[in-house]
Formats: sequence, C-alpha cells, structure tokens
Amino acid sequence: MKSALSVATPTGDPAVAETVTAVIADIRERGDAAVREYSEKFDKWTPESFKLSDTQIEEIVAQVPQAVVDDIKTVQQNVRVFAQHQRDSLADFEVETTPGVHLGQRNLPVSAAGAYAPGGRYPLVASAHMTTVTAKVAGVPHITACTPPIRGEIPAATVAAFHLAGADDIYLLGGVQAVAAMALGTGTIRKVDMLAGPGNAFVAEAKRQLFGEVGIDLFAGPTEVLVVADSNADPFIVAVDLLSQAEHGPDSPAVLITDSEALARATLAHIDAILPDMPTRDFAGPAWRDHGQIIVVEDIEAAYALADTFASEHVQILTDTPRRALDVMNNYGALFLGEKTCVSYGDKVIGTNHTLPTRGAARYTGGLWVGKYLKTVTYQEVTSDAASAELGELCGRAARVEFFEGHARSGDVRAAKYAGAPLTWAPQDSTAL
Repeated sequence: MKSALSVATPTGDPAVAETVTAVIADIRERGDAAVREYSEKFDKWTPESFKLSDTQIEEIVAQVPQAVVDDIKTVQQNVRVFAQHQRDSLADFEVETTPGVHLGQRNLPVSAAGAYAPGGRYPLVASAHMTTVTAKVAGVPHITACTPPIRGEIPAATVAAFHLAGADDIYLLGGVQAVAAMALGTGTIRKVDMLAGPGNAFVAEAKRQLFGEVGIDLFAGPTEVLVVADSNADPFIVAVDLLSQAEHGPDSPAVLITDSEALARATLAHIDAILPDMPTRDFAGPAWRDHGQIIVVEDIEAAYALADTFASEHVQILTDTPRRALDVMNNYGALFLGEKTCVSYGDKVIGTNHTLPTRGAARYTGGLWVGKYLKTVTYQEVTSDAASAELGELCGRAARVEFFEGHARSGDVRAAKYAGAPLTWAPQDSTAL
C-alpha cells in the first residue's frame, strides 16, 4: 500500500528564472531581432515570417484529416456553448441607490489577448479551444495565437484549432520568446493585454515575470488529479483514471482517497499491472512513484474532508452519491461527478475549461473562464442638486477624518453650489460659485 506523501509547493528553479529574465530584457530592448535569435537558439526555427498568411493557414488546415477537423469543431462548439452560458450570467446593471444617485457596472472585454499552445512532446490542441474560443465568446476583438514547431514540423492540428476557434493572427513561435513578444509587442507582433495557455517551466516563469504588465490566466503547475472513491467504485476505472493524469508529466500528483482498504489494494494491483505497458509510462511511472498516494480513511465523509484540504486541480468523485461533494467540498479546480464522467473529458472534449488552478490555488481562485477576459468596471452619475449637496457634505466630513483636505474641498464646492453651504476656506473675494 502506498502511504500518504506530503504535498510540497516547488520554489522554482533560479536558473530558469535567470534565463527568462535575460530573454525578456533582450526582447524588450531589441524586439523582433531578439525573437528571431531565440527561436533559432531554442527551436531551430527561423522562417522568413513567423506569422502564417491566410494562404499558409488554408494549406495547413487542408492537411488535417477531415475527421480530426470535424472533432475539433464539435469540441469547440461544446466549449462555446458553456462559455456563452457563463457570459450570459454576467449582466451589466445600473441602479439608483438613492434619489438622483445612479451607479452602474459593465463587463468589458480586454482589447487584445494572447493565446499560447505548447509543442514539446505532444501538440496540445485542446489548449487552442480553451484559450481562443473562450476569449471570442467574451468579446475580445483581437486574439494573437502562438504555437511552436515540433521537431521542425508544423503542428497542423493545433494551427487548425486556432484558426477554427477564431484567432486573428497565428504565429509559429514558441517558448519565452513567444510569450514575451505578445506581452511586450514588437515591430511585427501586436502587444496584448492578457496571456493565456499552458507551457513548460520557462513559459510559466515568463508569464509570472510579465504579470502586471499584462494579465495572465493562472500561475500553472503540474497537472493534479484526486479521486474520492467508496467501496462500490470500480478499482480498474480508478486505476485507469489516476494514470490518465499521471501521464501529463513526471511531477504530476495522482491521489486516491477512499474509505475501503479492499478498493485501495485492488486499485494498486491494477496500477501495477497497467503501468509497465503504458505507452506514456516514462512520464506516468515517475509521477506515480514519486507523487502518487493512496490514503484510506474511516468513512466517506472523512474522505471528502481530507480531499478538500488538498485543493486539487481535478477532483473525481466515484461514490454512490457523487453530488454530495457539491454540498461538502469547497476547494477544487473542477469536480467530475460519477463513473460516467472523467477528468479526461474535461481535459479534451466536454466543454468546461481545462485551464485550472494547481498547487493549492483552488483555495482562492477558479480556472480560466469568460470572466478572465472581462474587466468589471463601474460608473457613477449624480443628477440631483440635493443628492450632490448631501454627498458633498458627507465627503467633506469623511475626507477630513483622514486629513485629505483636497478631497474634502471637492465635496465642499458642490455643497456650496447646489445647497448654498458656506465655504469657510475659500478666498473672501472668490466669485467662482
């Protein structure tokens, strides 16, 4: 039986941070020239233009099998439908709080967003759906998409996904150079207001350093899965679902919490049988060995309570009454309720966004959604003389408690103009009012 392991938060690699700092500074200084040099250095990729023309995009999309294109369209429609429901839930409003005082709220999209889909070992086509479709539903006018070549080859399916999702510009460009170019702007790459999308340690560090100059979706860490299961769960399915997420990387935590020792032992036996022949065992194996946990607790309520302390990215509930988790759990990136669903559906096809908080961040934030691309702003209008005068008198008193005399006088002049209140501080010969 695997014992519980402590959950540690990585502190980051100083060498990664140093490299990223230097690259960002160089791109800030030299723009496109630096971008080109780093693309050659890190990806061995220096085309005449990193931006794909409409003709190139058409040619690339034509290379993608029609079945794949159809699946991309289906998945993106699933994402679009859910994102639209999210957008519809955010209503602008205006209210007259007291006679003559009108306060309002609007949800405005950012002007430009950058969407990144990593290359690396696998093309993450789904990242294009989650970043770009969601931004389009939010109403973002311009989306710049970047994805790197994979071993010198164009990731056709990812390009197709960005195109079908509605990206305005698509660049074959990856790594820190792509993220920094979008955040800072160069001679050829438009500056964005927000960055979204996963990446390796260098991309994650670049987003961390650039946060503030631009918004970002999340500070991403290794993918996490936590399964809560009772004695009636299928141990084979539990094992498969744990390993499905462990294949994301060698540092991906995979945790089972159950009230059944029999289920725990059966699950472990299935994992031991499945893992040796798993095509992605070079990632899933170390992840399970170093970050896997099986924890047996007294009862299912204790399982829910313990699961909540992990604040895991993905929490899968394989119990007789999975919706109980909605009542008793608060800390998770996303819940997956019952045997008929799974985390992989959320990752790839079901329509909810798969960009979710990791490393305990689910204690204070949710994942990427339409609202991340929106700025909730307010406005105020006072239309009544009496209301302005009353607020002016209140402002004068409140501001002087804090010794903000200038603020107080802004209130004073309105109380004087609209209600005839005396200005004790004004010059005697003042005729302004």
